[in-house]
Amino acid sequence: MLAALPFPDISPELFSFSIGGFTLALRWYALAYIVGILIAWRLVVAALKRPALWPNDTPIMEPAKAEDLLTWIIIGVVLGGRLGYVLFYQPAYYLANPQEILMFWQGGMSFHGGFLGVVVVSWIFAIRNNTPRLNLADVLTMSAPIGFLLGRLANFINAELWGRPTDVPWGVIFPGSEANYCPGTIGEIAGGFCARHPSQLYEAALEGLVLGALLLWLVFRRKSLKMPGLTFGVFLIGYGAARFVVEFVRQPDSQFVTATNPNGYALQLGEWGLTRGQELSVPMILVGVALIVYAMRKAPSKERA
Repeated sequence: MLAALPFPDISPELFSFSIGGFTLALRWYALAYIVGILIAWRLVVAALKRPALWPNDTPIMEPAKAEDLLTWIIIGVVLGGRLGYVLFYQPAYYLANPQEILMFWQGGMSFHGGFLGVVVVSWIFAIRNNTPRLNLADVLTMSAPIGFLLGRLANFINAELWGRPTDVPWGVIFPGSEANYCPGTIGEIAGGFCARHPSQLYEAALEGLVLGALLLWLVFRRKSLKMPGLTFGVFLIGYGAARFVVEFVRQPDSQFVTATNPNGYALQLGEWGLTRGQELSVPMILVGVALIVYAMRKAPSKERA
C-alpha cells in the first residue's frame, strides 16, 4: 500500500469571536502577512543603521523614513497581488464580474502581481524622495523572503495550493474532496484518498529559507549593497528558479486544465509546455542576470574583489 502522511490537525484560524452577530477571526494567512511585513521592515531598518554596508558608507535614507516606505509597500503588495491574480489567472471571470475584483476576502492573490505592485510603488516612492532606485530595490528584496516563508507555511495550514499526486513517502493527504480526487494516478490510495506533494513546504524552504539566508549573507557579510543591482538580481534569479522548479510538482491552476491539456500548461507546445507560474518566472530570471552583469560592470574594482 502507498505510504502517505495525514494532514496535521491545525485550524486555519488562530481564534475567532462574535460581536453583534458578526464573527471576527484571525487567520494564519493574515498573521503571515502582518508578521512578514513587520520583520522585513525591521531588516530594512537594520541595514539603514549600518553605513558601512552602503556605497560611500552612506545609507540611501534615514531609518525613520522606512516607516513611510512600509505604508507604500503594504499598498503595493495588496493591490498588486489582487490585480495580478485577476489579470494573470482569471481575467475572463472578473471581466464578467468586475464587482468582485476588489473582494480580497474571497481569496485569490498572485505573487508576481504583488511583486509588480511593490515595484511600482517603490519607483514612485523613490522619485518623490529622491532615493536611488536600484539601492532601494536591493534592500527591499533582501528582506522579502521572510514573507515567502511565512506565507507558504500559511498556505500549507490552509490546505491550499497543494501539489500534484505523488508516491513519495512524504506525500500528504490534504483534506477536501478536490484534493482527494486523483483516480488512476500514482498518488491514489485505497479508500478514496490521494497523496500529494506538499509543494507549499518546498516553496517555503527554497523561496524563504534558502533564498533568505543567501541574501542576508550577501548583504551583511559580503556587503552586496555597495554594488547597486546585485542583491536585486540575485533575488530575481533565486525566486524565479525556485518557483520554476516547484511548478513541476505543483497542482496546475484549474482554469488551464483541459482534456487535451491535463498538465495545465498556460503555454502548450505539443506534450511540453510552461505553467503560468513558469511563464512569469522566466522574465524574472533574465532580468536578474542582466542586473548582476550591470552591477559587476559598474562596481569599482575593490568592490568586485
